[in-house]
Amino acid sequence: MIRHAQAVDETLELKDPARPLTVLGRDQARGLGERLRWHDCEPTHVLTSPLVRAVQTAELVTAALGSPLAVDVEPALAPAASARAVVAALAALPPDSRVLLFGHEPGLSDVAALLVGDPDVPALAKAEAVRISAGRVRWRFAWDAEAPVPAR
Repeated sequence: MIRHAQAVDETLELKDPARPLTVLGRDQARGLGERLRWHDCEPTHVLTSPLVRAVQTAELVTAALGSPLAVDVEPALAPAASARAVVAALAALPPDSRVLLFGHEPGLSDVAALLVGDPDVPALAKAEAVRISAGRVRWRFAWDAEAPVPAR
């Protein structure tokens, strides 16, 4: 599960859904993808929010991973969508799926809370990843972290 990288600010001319990544945001996404290569990140599916900044983050992370997978838009990952709808979309995938989810806060931490059964999952920072496996947080780290933060 990955929160999108840094994006440009919304303006009157540039509405929230169309906000692209900044130069730093592109570097964050590439850096996160490179770090994930060393953390057993071999996805079978890549799902993203339809917003531009999330799609761009997903594309850059997936490319840095060296993954040939297509990035698929999942409307349930959009801001203010239902976390339960995301969990239902995950449940519809084959049981051995390894999924990268790209989205926004507070939606991602709401999804994580449902997956681990703990309502107090801390929010993800921009360009931060968390690995959830078998109902447990295994690790989480930011694009520029020294080492993964161990699960509690």
